[in-house]
Amino acid sequence: MSRRSNDKLLMRNLFGTCALAVVAALFQWITPVRADPRADAIERPSAEVMARALKSIWPNPKAGWEKRIEQDDTQSSCSRYRNDPPSEEAKAITERETARIVLPTDGKVLGDWKAGEKIASSGRGGQFSDPPGTENGGNCYACHQLAKSEVAYGTLGPSLTNYGKDRGYSLDAAKAAYAKIFDSEATFACSNMPRFGIHGFLSEQQIKDVVAFLFDKESPVNK
Repeated sequence: MSRRSNDKLLMRNLFGTCALAVVAALFQWITPVRADPRADAIERPSAEVMARALKSIWPNPKAGWEKRIEQDDTQSSCSRYRNDPPSEEAKAITERETARIVLPTDGKVLGDWKAGEKIASSGRGGQFSDPPGTENGGNCYACHQLAKSEVAYGTLGPSLTNYGKDRGYSLDAAKAAYAKIFDSEATFACSNMPRFGIHGFLSEQQIKDVVAFLFDKESPVNK
């Protein structure tokens, strides 16, 4: 067979392969994705089973940490449904958590934005190895972009740049932000965001400072 014939045969084979690939891609695109029929048949572990499993991880907790390995109703529910609760359960979670939110008694939700910037940047606290007196940080940059000048940030949560500016520096929006930081489950059931106020991880003043970091006109978040 001549070289010219070989070239023609090679081109035909390549064309055929490309055509099959295109057809396969189109078929996959137009064919609806079907959920795994076994998903609904998955047996959900009971709250008791989840509690035993959790405690087995820390059989000898540090003194004062016993309560930290006991799930409350919301944590137990989110674990049972793998953070995807049915609508009725999600509604029950948000209603229960909304009732637990405690706003500042002085009615003020804005603190010092410069202090809030430090809290948002700090990932300290909440570890067995922490020395006494360690001040907890919010570690906000682990999940969010805040100040545009900071290039190291996570994307698990939405960007919070221009947060206050986009909301017209509204006091109601600031109060909503305080409530969200205090108890994120009140806004979105089984949220990945920690409930900083419910667990006392951040103090009232710290939450005020973080809210100021989001809402102060001079904050780098809004520049």
